Order: sequence, then structure tokens, then C-alpha cells
Amino acid sequence: MAKFYPALSDTLMDFIRAQHLFFTASATATGRINLSPKGLQTFSILSPTQVAYLDLTGSGIETAAHLKSDGRLTLMFCSFEDAPLILRLYGKGSCVRPEDANWDHMYRLFPPISGARQIIILDIDSVQTSCGFGIPRYTYCGERDDLVTWAIKKGDAGLRQYRAEKNRLSIDGLPSGLKEESP
Repeated sequence: MAKFYPALSDTLMDFIRAQHLFFTASATATGRINLSPKGLQTFSILSPTQVAYLDLTGSGIETAAHLKSDGRLTLMFCSFEDAPLILRLYGKGSCVRPEDANWDHMYRLFPPISGARQIIILDIDSVQTSCGFGIPRYTYCGERDDLVTWAIKKGDAGLRQYRAEKNRLSIDGLPSGLKEESP
């Protein structure tokens, strides 16, 4: 049975820290709903009512565009190995980018990863748990390094150019707010 809470408890924070994978979901009033898996140790708990993740350069920038337009964001964690549990964090999201004054402070919360383009912060409005009885068991066997290897090969100038070409607009044509310019 689903239960709602106003904030993360110590037990739920421990559950999040044990997960290797989480999902982001965002949308605007019209257009596509974005649902993305995330990994690579990019998640940080800032407080019982605020979390953040390091967003890496990729083919899309839907979350940032949706946050700029609407602000709603949901993050979901599932237990695949231990006792079943689904945890959803609902709230308003915002972006911190390298040109922002608090970037250096926020970026230190994460391991340095090539390709970092922004940090997504979620101010939690509510927390929901549900049983997860229907989620299959999977065994974690390690992280993929493909995205990081790709970013290292691109280099800083190549990443700036890629973001300028591919990350300024969402797939629905919404501006992402990314101020990346070609080198």
C-alpha cells in the first residue's frame, strides 16, 4: 500500500544510497513526457527535503527544458536486489550550471565525471513509498563507462560544440536554458 511522507527519513536516505540506478520523469502541459534512467554515482542527498544529481552531456536535454517551462520533477528508485520497495520523490526542480555562482560548491558533492553539464536540484514536496512486489530481482554487475569514455574522447571543446548543437532545445523544441556556445 502506498504511503506519503513530507520528507526523507534516515531509512529512506539509506535506501537511496544503496541504489545504483534511479529514474527521472518530467513534462510540460503539452509535448512528450520524459523518463530517463540515471546511474554512475551521480546522486546526492542534500537534506531530507532536497536532493541533487549530476546531469551528464547526452543526446537530449529534456529535463532542463521541462524544468525551465514547468518545474515539476519526479525521481524514482526501485529495489532490485533486496526487500521490494519503490520510492518516488515529487517536487520542483532547478538547474545549476558551470556559469552559476554556486556551481563549484555543488559540483564538489559529486565524484568528478567527464561530461558534466549541469546539476539538477529537486526541492521535495512529498515522498511516496509503495510495495514493489511486482519488480523483478536483478543482480548489479557494474557501471557502464561508455558515456564517460565518449565525453573524454570529445574533450572540452568537443563537448561544448556538441551541447551547442544538440542540447539547446528539447526534442519538442523547448529551450533548455543551456548557454553553451560553439568554441
